[in-house]
Amino acid sequence: MKKILLVTQYFYPENFKSNDIAFELVKRGFEVDALVGIPNYPEGKYYRGYHIFSNRKETINGVRIIRVFQFPRGKNRITLSLNYLSYVVCASIRALFLSFGKRYDVVFVHQTSPVTQGIPAIVIKKIQNIPLFLWVLDLWPDAMISGGNVRNSYLLDKVNEVVKYMYGTADKILISSKGMVQHISEKGNFAHKIVYFPNWSDDIKFMPDNHPFPDLPEGFRIMLAGNLGKSQNLDVIMDAVQILRDISELKWIFVGGGSKLGWLSEFVEKKRLSDKVYLPGRFPAEAMPGLFKHADALLLSLRNGFPHLSMIVPARLQTYLAAGKPVLAMINGDAARLIEEAHCGYAVSAGDSAGLAELIRNKVLTDKTGFAKLGTNGREYFERYFSKDICIDNLCRMLNEYELNCKIP
Repeated sequence: MKKILLVTQYFYPENFKSNDIAFELVKRGFEVDALVGIPNYPEGKYYRGYHIFSNRKETINGVRIIRVFQFPRGKNRITLSLNYLSYVVCASIRALFLSFGKRYDVVFVHQTSPVTQGIPAIVIKKIQNIPLFLWVLDLWPDAMISGGNVRNSYLLDKVNEVVKYMYGTADKILISSKGMVQHISEKGNFAHKIVYFPNWSDDIKFMPDNHPFPDLPEGFRIMLAGNLGKSQNLDVIMDAVQILRDISELKWIFVGGGSKLGWLSEFVEKKRLSDKVYLPGRFPAEAMPGLFKHADALLLSLRNGFPHLSMIVPARLQTYLAAGKPVLAMINGDAARLIEEAHCGYAVSAGDSAGLAELIRNKVLTDKTGFAKLGTNGREYFERYFSKDICIDNLCRMLNEYELNCKIP
């Protein structure tokens, strides 16, 4: 039985793909330990039942969980920095002790932001001389610029050095979108390590849809579900909303929370858009099947002006495909190409609010039946490439056949 150590700040009861990796690997016969933080995402405060002195060790679905101390994220840049720093320090110290207490076969990093959460994994790798798998979901230091507006060149250079070191130390670099190849290869001779390993989604189309949620407005419903932060370009979406405010049947629904939710709420009130824009709040994953079932289109958007964002396929796109609903997008690069390849909706360039508005007015609303059929195409594409079983089975093959010379298809 192969022993895997999963290293990530984010783990159950937080909702991340790290949960699926750990729980599904156990089902497939692996022994999995998880070195994680105290859950506090996205609210920025510890979850009920978890604290410095409670539930620091537990076993869930066969996964042995070790929770190290980390400051909660809070609501500002200082507390977020403390959150990042405290995890990497405490997890690295704990990794040192784990290294002498148990032998692992592979250490696997679920590398969302911050990139520094991979450092504890390097401690284990160096001491035990075992393979390190790094699953890259955010591109740093670029994500610091687009998501945090960091402009300090000295800091960015130092983080870039850390990134190069991590890529150099990793034995396999798993990428969530094919466009990442060029970005990672520019940092060093890493192309031979890269393996395409995309995100997936739960099969929400067949999940129970009996979770309660508020009544949704009647009309043609365009829904964006997930994090409502800076990267989603909400101000540009609001430009499109205002261009189309003369169409009474058009309703925009934003499900979720995030750093821009307060701004969005104030904007809707200021511009008197409450009859057009609805903010029902955050809901658990169990509510998504019912919410998506009531949508006529699912909206995807990322900021323009940041080249690395064009290399990323947001995980919510796979969820949209699983729902079998057509996609409307303001996005560049890999995600736009995937939408075109799957023939599951329409995409305009990131930041093109006028183009999105014209598309909705003259193409979507004039052929609602034809537009709805695009959702079926997306569902078929999901079943071929993005189901959880397909992706986790591929990961198992990589873990069991590490020396296999995997190539990007």
